[in-house]
Amino acid sequence: MKLRQFQYVVEVANSGMNVTAAADKLFTSQPGVSSQIKRLEEELGVTIFARSGKHIDGLTPEGQRLIVKFQRVLDEVANIRHLADDFSHPDSGTFSIATTHTQARYVLPPIISEFRRRYPKVQLQINQGTPEQIAELTDSGEADLGIATEALELFDNLILLPCYRWNRCVMVPKGHPLAREKQLTLESISEHPIITYTFGVADRSVINRAFSDNNLEMNVVLTAADAEVIKAYIRNGLGIGICARMAYDPEQDQDLAVLDAGDLFDFSVTSLAIRKNTILRQYVYDFIALFADHLQKNVVDEALQAQHNSSLQDKLFKEYVKEAKMR
Repeated sequence: MKLRQFQYVVEVANSGMNVTAAADKLFTSQPGVSSQIKRLEEELGVTIFARSGKHIDGLTPEGQRLIVKFQRVLDEVANIRHLADDFSHPDSGTFSIATTHTQARYVLPPIISEFRRRYPKVQLQINQGTPEQIAELTDSGEADLGIATEALELFDNLILLPCYRWNRCVMVPKGHPLAREKQLTLESISEHPIITYTFGVADRSVINRAFSDNNLEMNVVLTAADAEVIKAYIRNGLGIGICARMAYDPEQDQDLAVLDAGDLFDFSVTSLAIRKNTILRQYVYDFIALFADHLQKNVVDEALQAQHNSSLQDKLFKEYVKEAKMR
Protein backbone atom coordinates (compact mmCIF):
# COMPACT_ATOMS: atom_id res chain seq x y z
CA MET A 1 0.00 0.00 0.00
CA LYS A 2 1.17 3.50 -0.84
CA LEU A 3 0.05 6.88 0.40
CA ARG A 4 -0.53 8.11 -3.13
CA GLN A 5 -2.97 5.24 -3.69
CA PHE A 6 -4.96 6.41 -0.67
CA GLN A 7 -4.78 9.94 -2.06
CA TYR A 8 -6.08 8.82 -5.46
CA VAL A 9 -9.06 7.03 -3.92
CA VAL A 10 -9.98 10.01 -1.75
CA GLU A 11 -9.61 12.51 -4.59
CA VAL A 12 -11.75 10.44 -6.98
CA ALA A 13 -14.50 10.33 -4.34
CA ASN A 14 -14.15 14.08 -3.68
CA SER A 15 -14.36 14.75 -7.44
CA GLY A 16 -17.75 13.10 -7.81
CA MET A 17 -16.29 9.79 -9.04
CA ASN A 18 -14.66 11.63 -11.93
CA VAL A 19 -11.22 10.08 -12.43
CA THR A 20 -10.14 12.67 -15.00
CA ALA A 21 -11.00 15.57 -12.68
CA ALA A 22 -9.14 13.86 -9.83
CA ALA A 23 -6.08 13.33 -12.02
CA ASP A 24 -6.10 17.01 -13.03
CA LYS A 25 -6.18 18.12 -9.39
CA LEU A 26 -3.31 15.78 -8.56
CA PHE A 27 -1.29 16.81 -11.64
CA THR A 28 -1.08 13.26 -12.96
CA SER A 29 -2.69 11.16 -15.69
CA GLN A 30 -6.10 9.52 -15.67
CA PRO A 31 -4.69 6.07 -16.64
CA GLY A 32 -2.17 6.36 -13.81
CA VAL A 33 -4.87 7.04 -11.22
CA SER A 34 -7.04 4.19 -12.48
CA SER A 35 -4.09 1.81 -12.52
CA GLN A 36 -2.99 2.64 -8.97
CA ILE A 37 -6.52 2.29 -7.59
CA LYS A 38 -6.85 -1.09 -9.31
CA ARG A 39 -3.55 -2.23 -7.79
CA LEU A 40 -4.70 -1.18 -4.34
CA GLU A 41 -7.94 -3.11 -4.75
CA GLU A 42 -6.01 -6.20 -5.83
CA GLU A 43 -3.60 -5.92 -2.91
CA LEU A 44 -6.42 -5.54 -0.39
CA GLY A 45 -8.66 -8.10 -2.09
CA VAL A 46 -11.54 -5.62 -1.86
CA THR A 47 -13.49 -3.69 -4.50
CA ILE A 48 -13.43 -0.04 -3.44
CA PHE A 49 -15.42 1.45 -6.34
CA ALA A 50 -18.56 0.06 -7.98
CA ARG A 51 -18.19 0.19 -11.77
CA SER A 52 -20.23 -0.08 -14.94
CA GLY A 53 -17.61 -1.03 -17.49
CA LYS A 54 -14.93 1.66 -17.18
CA HIS A 55 -17.29 4.12 -15.49
CA ILE A 56 -17.17 4.51 -11.70
CA ASP A 57 -20.66 4.63 -10.21
CA GLY A 58 -19.70 5.14 -6.58
CA LEU A 59 -18.12 3.60 -3.51
CA THR A 60 -18.96 0.06 -2.51
CA PRO A 61 -20.03 -0.51 1.13
CA GLU A 62 -16.48 -1.74 1.78
CA GLY A 63 -15.08 1.30 0.00
CA GLN A 64 -17.15 3.65 2.15
CA ARG A 65 -15.57 2.21 5.29
CA LEU A 66 -12.06 2.08 3.87
CA ILE A 67 -12.05 5.66 2.57
CA VAL A 68 -12.60 6.95 6.12
CA LYS A 69 -9.41 5.14 7.14
CA PHE A 70 -7.53 6.39 4.08
CA GLN A 71 -8.50 9.98 4.86
CA ARG A 72 -7.45 9.56 8.48
CA VAL A 73 -4.03 8.29 7.41
CA LEU A 74 -3.59 11.21 4.99
CA ASP A 75 -4.64 13.66 7.71
CA GLU A 76 -2.08 12.24 10.11
CA VAL A 77 0.68 12.44 7.51
CA ALA A 78 -0.21 16.09 6.92
CA ASN A 79 -0.20 16.70 10.68
CA ILE A 80 3.25 15.13 11.01
CA ARG A 81 4.50 17.49 8.31
CA HIS A 82 2.90 20.48 10.05
CA LEU A 83 4.53 19.55 13.34
CA ALA A 84 7.92 19.01 11.73
CA ASP A 85 7.64 22.33 9.88
CA ASP A 86 6.72 24.11 13.11
CA PHE A 87 9.81 22.67 14.78
CA SER A 88 12.23 23.33 11.94
CA HIS A 89 10.78 26.45 10.24
CA PRO A 90 8.38 28.15 12.67
CA ASP A 91 8.25 31.43 10.73
CA SER A 92 7.83 30.12 7.20
CA GLY A 93 5.45 27.95 5.21
CA THR A 94 2.25 28.24 3.20
CA PHE A 95 -1.15 29.41 4.39
CA SER A 96 -4.35 29.27 2.34
CA ILE A 97 -7.55 31.08 3.27
CA ALA A 98 -10.91 30.64 1.53
CA THR A 99 -13.31 33.53 2.03
CA THR A 100 -15.94 35.77 0.48
CA HIS A 101 -15.39 38.98 -1.45
CA THR A 102 -16.80 41.00 1.45
CA GLN A 103 -14.30 39.57 3.92
CA ALA A 104 -11.38 39.88 1.48
CA ARG A 105 -12.25 43.45 0.50
CA TYR A 106 -13.46 45.07 3.74
CA VAL A 107 -12.29 43.04 6.74
CA LEU A 108 -9.07 41.24 5.95
CA PRO A 109 -6.71 43.96 4.56
CA PRO A 110 -5.48 45.36 7.92
CA ILE A 111 -5.31 41.86 9.40
CA ILE A 112 -3.32 40.55 6.43
CA SER A 113 -0.96 43.53 6.68
CA GLU A 114 -0.24 42.83 10.34
CA PHE A 115 0.12 39.11 9.67
CA ARG A 116 2.60 39.79 6.86
CA ARG A 117 4.56 42.08 9.16
CA ARG A 118 4.88 39.27 11.69
CA TYR A 119 5.45 36.45 9.20
CA PRO A 120 7.07 37.84 6.03
CA LYS A 121 8.30 34.38 4.99
CA VAL A 122 4.84 32.77 4.97
CA GLN A 123 3.36 32.40 1.48
CA LEU A 124 -0.25 33.53 1.84
CA GLN A 125 -3.03 32.67 -0.61
CA ILE A 126 -6.58 34.03 -0.52
CA ASN A 127 -9.25 32.16 -2.47
CA GLN A 128 -12.54 34.02 -2.97
CA GLY A 129 -15.80 32.22 -3.57
CA THR A 130 -19.36 31.61 -2.46
CA PRO A 131 -19.94 30.20 1.04
CA GLU A 132 -20.52 26.76 -0.50
CA GLN A 133 -17.23 26.92 -2.40
CA ILE A 134 -15.43 28.11 0.74
CA ALA A 135 -16.80 25.18 2.73
CA GLU A 136 -15.78 22.73 0.01
CA LEU A 137 -12.24 24.12 -0.20
CA THR A 138 -11.82 23.89 3.56
CA ASP A 139 -13.43 20.47 3.81
CA SER A 140 -11.13 19.09 1.09
CA GLY A 141 -8.02 20.53 2.75
CA GLU A 142 -7.25 22.87 -0.14
CA ALA A 143 -7.72 25.78 2.26
CA ASP A 144 -6.32 25.83 5.80
CA LEU A 145 -9.12 28.11 7.01
CA GLY A 146 -12.53 29.08 5.69
CA ILE A 147 -14.24 32.35 6.57
CA ALA A 148 -17.92 32.83 5.73
CA THR A 149 -21.33 33.56 7.21
CA GLU A 150 -23.34 30.59 6.01
CA ALA A 151 -23.07 27.12 4.40
CA LEU A 152 -20.13 26.12 6.60
CA GLU A 153 -22.43 24.26 8.98
CA LEU A 154 -23.49 21.94 6.15
CA PHE A 155 -20.16 20.11 6.29
CA ASP A 156 -19.78 17.67 9.20
CA ASN A 157 -15.99 17.59 8.85
CA LEU A 158 -15.61 21.26 9.81
CA ILE A 159 -15.28 22.87 13.23
CA LEU A 160 -16.85 26.33 13.39
CA LEU A 161 -15.53 29.20 15.48
CA PRO A 162 -17.75 32.34 15.59
CA CYS A 163 -15.64 35.43 14.92
CA TYR A 164 -17.95 38.42 14.96
CA ARG A 165 -21.56 39.50 14.57
CA TRP A 166 -22.70 41.92 11.92
CA ASN A 167 -25.81 43.43 10.40
CA ARG A 168 -27.02 45.17 7.31
CA CYS A 169 -27.53 48.71 6.18
CA VAL A 170 -29.44 50.42 3.43
CA MET A 171 -27.37 52.47 0.99
CA VAL A 172 -28.93 55.21 -1.10
CA PRO A 173 -27.64 58.14 -3.14
CA LYS A 174 -27.20 61.37 -1.17
CA GLY A 175 -30.48 63.28 -1.16
CA HIS A 176 -32.64 60.17 -1.55
CA PRO A 177 -36.09 60.43 0.17
CA LEU A 178 -35.26 57.52 2.51
CA ALA A 179 -32.29 59.48 3.87
CA ARG A 180 -34.70 62.17 5.11
CA GLU A 181 -36.93 59.80 7.09
CA LYS A 182 -36.66 60.01 10.87
CA GLN A 183 -37.00 56.24 11.29
CA LEU A 184 -36.25 53.64 8.63
CA THR A 185 -38.87 50.89 8.32
CA LEU A 186 -39.28 47.76 6.23
CA GLU A 187 -42.47 49.27 4.85
CA SER A 188 -40.63 52.33 3.52
CA ILE A 189 -37.85 50.15 2.09
CA SER A 190 -40.38 47.92 0.30
CA GLU A 191 -41.71 50.92 -1.63
CA HIS A 192 -38.43 51.17 -3.59
CA PRO A 193 -36.64 48.90 -6.08
CA ILE A 194 -34.03 46.88 -4.18
CA ILE A 195 -30.51 45.78 -5.10
CA THR A 196 -29.05 43.16 -2.79
CA TYR A 197 -27.05 39.95 -2.54
CA THR A 198 -27.69 36.77 -4.44
CA PHE A 199 -28.86 33.77 -2.42
CA GLY A 200 -26.03 32.07 -0.57
CA VAL A 201 -24.09 35.31 -0.12
CA ALA A 202 -24.01 37.30 3.13
CA ASP A 203 -26.97 35.39 4.54
CA ARG A 204 -29.55 36.71 2.07
CA SER A 205 -32.15 34.49 3.78
CA VAL A 206 -32.14 36.88 6.77
CA ILE A 207 -33.25 39.74 4.52
CA ASN A 208 -36.00 37.69 2.90
CA ARG A 209 -37.25 36.41 6.25
CA ALA A 210 -37.60 39.93 7.67
CA PHE A 211 -39.86 41.01 4.83
CA SER A 212 -41.80 37.74 4.80
CA ASP A 213 -42.46 37.85 8.56
CA ASN A 214 -43.98 41.30 8.07
CA ASN A 215 -46.06 40.24 5.03
CA LEU A 216 -44.14 42.59 2.76
CA GLU A 217 -43.00 42.07 -0.82
CA MET A 218 -39.45 42.81 -1.91
CA ASN A 219 -39.09 44.47 -5.29
CA VAL A 220 -35.65 43.04 -6.07
CA VAL A 221 -34.44 44.38 -9.41
CA LEU A 222 -30.84 43.14 -9.26
CA THR A 223 -28.74 40.75 -7.20
CA ALA A 224 -24.97 40.46 -7.01
CA ALA A 225 -22.35 38.63 -4.97
CA ASP A 226 -20.13 41.71 -4.77
CA ALA A 227 -21.04 44.77 -2.67
CA GLU A 228 -19.04 46.98 -5.05
CA VAL A 229 -21.38 45.92 -7.87
CA ILE A 230 -24.37 46.71 -5.69
CA LYS A 231 -22.99 50.19 -4.98
CA ALA A 232 -22.26 50.80 -8.66
CA TYR A 233 -25.91 50.22 -9.57
CA ILE A 234 -27.13 52.33 -6.66
CA ARG A 235 -25.07 55.16 -8.16
CA ASN A 236 -26.64 54.50 -11.55
CA GLY A 237 -30.11 55.01 -10.06
CA LEU A 238 -31.30 51.43 -10.44
CA GLY A 239 -32.52 51.21 -6.83
CA ILE A 240 -31.59 51.24 -3.17
CA GLY A 241 -29.10 48.71 -1.77
CA ILE A 242 -29.30 46.34 1.16
CA CYS A 243 -25.85 45.03 2.03
CA ALA A 244 -23.43 44.41 4.87
CA ARG A 245 -22.76 47.47 7.02
CA MET A 246 -19.02 46.77 6.80
CA ALA A 247 -19.19 47.29 3.01
CA TYR A 248 -19.62 51.06 3.43
CA ASP A 249 -16.34 52.92 3.04
CA PRO A 250 -16.56 56.49 4.46
CA GLU A 251 -13.81 57.72 2.14
CA GLN A 252 -14.77 56.06 -1.14
CA ASP A 253 -18.56 56.15 -0.67
CA GLN A 254 -19.04 59.80 0.21
CA ASP A 255 -21.64 60.11 -2.55
CA LEU A 256 -23.81 57.51 -0.80
CA ALA A 257 -25.80 57.74 2.42
CA VAL A 258 -25.70 54.73 4.74
CA LEU A 259 -28.86 54.10 6.77
CA ASP A 260 -28.63 51.83 9.79
CA ALA A 261 -30.92 48.81 9.48
CA GLY A 262 -29.70 46.86 12.49
CA ASP A 263 -33.12 46.97 14.15
CA LEU A 264 -34.85 45.62 11.04
CA PHE A 265 -32.89 42.41 10.48
CA ASP A 266 -31.49 39.67 12.70
CA PHE A 267 -27.74 39.86 13.11
CA SER A 268 -25.55 37.27 11.38
CA VAL A 269 -22.41 35.55 12.61
CA THR A 270 -19.28 35.22 10.51
CA SER A 271 -17.47 32.03 11.43
CA LEU A 272 -14.09 30.55 10.81
CA ALA A 273 -13.95 26.90 9.72
CA ILE A 274 -11.17 24.45 10.51
CA ARG A 275 -11.03 20.91 9.21
CA LYS A 276 -11.32 18.24 11.89
CA ASN A 277 -8.25 16.19 12.82
CA THR A 278 -5.97 19.05 11.83
CA ILE A 279 -2.88 20.30 13.63
CA LEU A 280 -2.48 24.04 13.16
CA ARG A 281 0.80 25.86 12.65
CA GLN A 282 1.57 28.56 15.22
CA TYR A 283 1.16 31.29 12.61
CA VAL A 284 -2.37 30.03 11.91
CA TYR A 285 -3.22 30.42 15.60
CA ASP A 286 -1.82 33.95 15.44
CA PHE A 287 -3.90 34.79 12.37
CA ILE A 288 -7.06 33.54 14.06
CA ALA A 289 -6.36 35.72 17.11
CA LEU A 290 -5.79 38.73 14.84
CA PHE A 291 -9.08 38.11 13.07
CA ALA A 292 -11.08 37.54 16.28
CA ASP A 293 -9.28 38.46 19.49
CA HIS A 294 -11.51 36.25 21.66
CA LEU A 295 -10.26 33.18 19.77
CA GLN A 296 -6.91 32.75 21.45
CA LYS A 297 -4.94 29.51 21.14
CA ASN A 298 -6.47 27.90 24.25
CA VAL A 299 -9.98 28.57 22.94
CA VAL A 300 -9.19 27.12 19.50
CA ASP A 301 -7.60 24.05 21.12
CA GLU A 302 -10.70 23.60 23.28
CA ALA A 303 -12.84 23.52 20.13
CA LEU A 304 -10.47 21.10 18.41
CA GLN A 305 -10.56 18.74 21.39
CA ALA A 306 -14.36 18.70 21.24
CA GLN A 307 -14.39 17.84 17.54
CA HIS A 308 -16.00 14.40 17.98
CA ASN A 309 -18.64 15.57 20.46
CA SER A 310 -21.36 17.43 18.53
CA SER A 311 -23.32 18.49 21.62
CA LEU A 312 -20.18 19.96 23.19
CA GLN A 313 -19.35 21.70 19.89
CA ASP A 314 -22.79 23.32 19.87
CA LYS A 315 -22.37 24.42 23.49
CA LEU A 316 -18.96 25.94 22.80
CA PHE A 317 -20.22 27.66 19.64
CA LYS A 318 -22.98 29.41 21.60
CA GLU A 319 -20.48 30.47 24.26
CA TYR A 320 -18.08 31.87 21.66
CA VAL A 321 -20.89 33.80 19.95
CA LYS A 322 -21.44 35.71 23.20
CA GLU A 323 -17.79 36.78 23.10
CA ALA A 324 -17.88 37.80 19.44
CA LYS A 325 -17.98 41.56 18.89
CA MET A 326 -20.45 43.37 16.65
CA ARG A 327 -18.78 44.76 13.53
